[in-house]
Amino acid sequence: MTVDSSGVANVALWAEGADRVEFCVFDASGETRIELPDRLNHVFHGRVSGIRPGTRYGFRVHGPWDPQRGKRWNPNKLLLDPYARAIDGDFTLDPAVFDYADDDITTMSTLDSAPFVPRSVVADPSFDWDDDRRPQTAWHDTVIYETHVRGLTMQHPDLPHNLRGTYAGVAHPAIIEHLMSLGVTTIELLPIHHFLSEVHLLKTGLTNYWGYNTIGFFAPHARYAAAAGPGEQVREFKEMVKALHAAGLEVVIDVVYNHTAEGGIDGPSLSFRGIGNDDYYYLTDDGSNYVDYTGCGNTLDASHPHVLQMILDSLRYWAVEMHVDGFRFDLTSALARSFHDVNMLGSFMSAIQQDPILRRLKLIAEPWDVGPGGYQVGAFPVLWAEWNDRFRDATRAFWRGTTSAADLGWRLTGSADLFEREGRRPFSSINFVTAHDGFTARDLVSYDHKHNEANLEDNRDGTDNNISYNYGHEGETDDPAINEIRHRQIKNLLTTCILSSGVPMISGGDEFGRTQHGNNNAYCQDNEISWYDWKWKEWQSDLLHFTRTLIRLRQENPAFRRRHFFDDSREAERSTDVLWWHADGREFTEHDRPGRGRGRERHRRGEQRVRSAGPGEGHRDAPRRRGKPKRRKTRPRRRGGVTRASEKTSPGTSTPARSRARMMQSTTHRPRRIHKR
Repeated sequence: MTVDSSGVANVALWAEGADRVEFCVFDASGETRIELPDRLNHVFHGRVSGIRPGTRYGFRVHGPWDPQRGKRWNPNKLLLDPYARAIDGDFTLDPAVFDYADDDITTMSTLDSAPFVPRSVVADPSFDWDDDRRPQTAWHDTVIYETHVRGLTMQHPDLPHNLRGTYAGVAHPAIIEHLMSLGVTTIELLPIHHFLSEVHLLKTGLTNYWGYNTIGFFAPHARYAAAAGPGEQVREFKEMVKALHAAGLEVVIDVVYNHTAEGGIDGPSLSFRGIGNDDYYYLTDDGSNYVDYTGCGNTLDASHPHVLQMILDSLRYWAVEMHVDGFRFDLTSALARSFHDVNMLGSFMSAIQQDPILRRLKLIAEPWDVGPGGYQVGAFPVLWAEWNDRFRDATRAFWRGTTSAADLGWRLTGSADLFEREGRRPFSSINFVTAHDGFTARDLVSYDHKHNEANLEDNRDGTDNNISYNYGHEGETDDPAINEIRHRQIKNLLTTCILSSGVPMISGGDEFGRTQHGNNNAYCQDNEISWYDWKWKEWQSDLLHFTRTLIRLRQENPAFRRRHFFDDSREAERSTDVLWWHADGREFTEHDRPGRGRGRERHRRGEQRVRSAGPGEGHRDAPRRRGKPKRRKTRPRRRGGVTRASEKTSPGTSTPARSRARMMQSTTHRPRRIHKR
């Protein structure tokens, strides 16, 4: 919708196959329905007067009801505009929000959903950006801080109460000072597109906290705005970006274009399902059911021309109008599917590649989905960086003492075995040890098992493959010996993440030892479990100082910010980029490597394994067998506690190609479980 200065709106809705579309305007007197009189190229459109910023509206779409063939038009359901710039109002669980009746998806509901669903809102697009400019931090200089608008700000003592949990709170000087003093360059926000809570959460009295349940791809989430009034969230989000840019910080947003909040075939009808169910979603069984590559009940069909257009329009809107610096794409493999197969030369990837705006931004893939062939770590095109779960798992296992340094060698040096063969750089790898889903760093060294009872799913949700260790006591303890090794292990994990070649990503709060008390799937915990506690003990303040020192060390030393992969194969010059050392100070030789005599040739092919005595954690000398790591299910994807994988790594860094960096491994004693007598 576009509105001119006189209040005349050009209203349009693409609804291929529909018979009629009504534009519904809401004010104090109730609902006014206006039929859109014209249709061109499957777009119903018309001009409507009296439309101003703040106007609340929706659509009702008429057409055949034939759910067995994917046709689910039902004019009794008020639908959100897929292009709405703002959304207002609550989603209330009621039988009227479903397009079917009597628990039979073939029977059309005649109940009016308007009293129970949100409204689209006309937003004022004007904003004074002054001289706002993108920081344009180079990939090899980038340090990412993954965080949540509410989690970061809800309990900060220096924030006024009315700004806590809001975009304005993120823009507050106290938050910006923390980020700047930490030394990060880029803040990556968990989803800020308007989202809703899943039906099963509403039934239990919980709410969606993370935000991976989008219903509005152009609208900032309304609850995150401190300002009152419909549409004010747009202005407040822009003010946040402007303030972060003024401090030199980039803003990357986590986007969820792979599925919508309408859920499975029995979910509510809120927008896309009622506009063009068989166009927006992948269908199966002759159209009577959904293909679910996401674990969330549905999958948007990004190979459909109109759906692809909507996704690209949304991305460009956030880049051009909202000034964001990049995107982290949730379950990116689902977007790359074409005719159900993941295709890196398909329509979505090709469209991003050629777009003059998007191709210049930071593009980060979560390189998998839950469908066949969905695991695609290392397979994305050159413009993309990828979450590297191989880095996560190797780092956790190494410091737990359950693997050799062989695989870790690849991860420390940019994961050339995953990325170099496609002509990419170390900074194609986003290196992380923890993320929003899974344990925090503190919980990773405090719990052997997940403790998700607060999620009300009998502790069935969340991964059981945490690669964690509690050192003799499950959970928090006052035992000084246990706490000493736990605090040291957190530092070991942070050191490995921040100083490895690639782009480090810190999960917000790990810099001062945040805990979720063993919950490794806090997607529905919008409370003290997830909110950062800014009241620190002495060891937490020490950890923050340590983390700041690590990031400063990285930024001041080009050896940790490599733009090219290391090369240790120049036999003629007897000079290499990287040397490996035993714990006793002896340099590694060919005799120390598995497959002696073939080592250099295997390295050239990206298959060499380096053996190490390791940093004193009892590492085994045998090289780890290569192969896909187990994908860990961490984010909820469907009812009954089924969750989905996530946790990746980052891209590498570089010094001039012929420089020589000596990487020495620190030594500690083997981590042990401490038993009280």
